[in-house]
Amino acid sequence: MIAETLAGIALVKSAVDGIKSTINTANDIGEIAKYVDNLLEGEKQVQQQRAKKSGSSISEQFGIESVAQEVIDARIAQEKIQEMRNLVDMRFGPGTWQSIVDLRNQRIREAKEAALKAKREAMQRQEEMMEAVKIAAGIGVVVAISVGLFIFLLTNV
Repeated sequence: MIAETLAGIALVKSAVDGIKSTINTANDIGEIAKYVDNLLEGEKQVQQQRAKKSGSSISEQFGIESVAQEVIDARIAQEKIQEMRNLVDMRFGPGTWQSIVDLRNQRIREAKEAALKAKREAMQRQEEMMEAVKIAAGIGVVVAISVGLFIFLLTNV
């Protein structure tokens, strides 16, 4: 569990280093977009691990070291995000960071909605196919009974 949290905080720290090294020479926000994405992803990983609270033993879940590491990593991640917010807003103008975060959240929401819509459509197509199979089976049974009855009548006449 701690190793996974460390991966999240390491991603945050490497993204911060990348942003700091390129922020002054960047001509547009696209030049640091990869680092911003890594920063937000690293922070998300830290938060997920903090919320997960699963481990193989009670001491891993509730031990002081584990709890302290989770809290400290979450605070470091938030601190680094605030620092990057200030850097980006100072370089590209006030509100730039918030625009990035809002656009990212909108795209994530749209992707989730699209995936949900695709899943619903797939379920609907499957239901329609099952209905068609039921109808075809019913027609097959009726045809088989009709043919059987016709043969029975021909042989008994």
